[in-house]
Amino acid sequence: MDTSDETLATAAAGGDRSAFAALVERHYDRIYGLAYRLTGLRAEAQDLAQDICAALPAKLRNWRGEARFTTWLYRVVVNAVHDQRRRQATRARASSGWGDWEIARQDEIATQREVQDWLASAMTRLPPELRDTVALVLGEEMTQAEAGTVLGVSEGTIAWRMSEVKKRLRAMAAEDAK
Repeated sequence: MDTSDETLATAAAGGDRSAFAALVERHYDRIYGLAYRLTGLRAEAQDLAQDICAALPAKLRNWRGEARFTTWLYRVVVNAVHDQRRRQATRARASSGWGDWEIARQDEIATQREVQDWLASAMTRLPPELRDTVALVLGEEMTQAEAGTVLGVSEGTIAWRMSEVKKRLRAMAAEDAK
């Protein structure tokens, strides 16, 4: 007489390896078959069946024997398929979100490049003394006093030049926007 599934499950939950092996041997095709019907893909069903069998010893510890073993096992398979679907949906959303993030990042890089290109072009339209002042104050991060010393002019002249640069760049931007 064959040992019942419930008896084997109780023994396997207690650590009986031969009982566990008998359960897997008896129900592997059932696990795989349901996984295949739920996923429609052989490779996915095989992976799921293997994962379920690997996790079964831990899951058996929670088996209370309130239902037939096969009913409980079907629920384990269905839950595993649902978990896999959720993981796949999460990965799909994450990869989609990553793609959106990358597109936004590339757009931002392109916008910054356009601004830098415009600024470089606008700077060439400034008189040399204003370009020199901007190059020292903004490019080399000198104080206005330090730039004045390098250019041989007063700090006040550097301040006026920076104000003039801002005024002219605003005018150029307004003209280019037209």
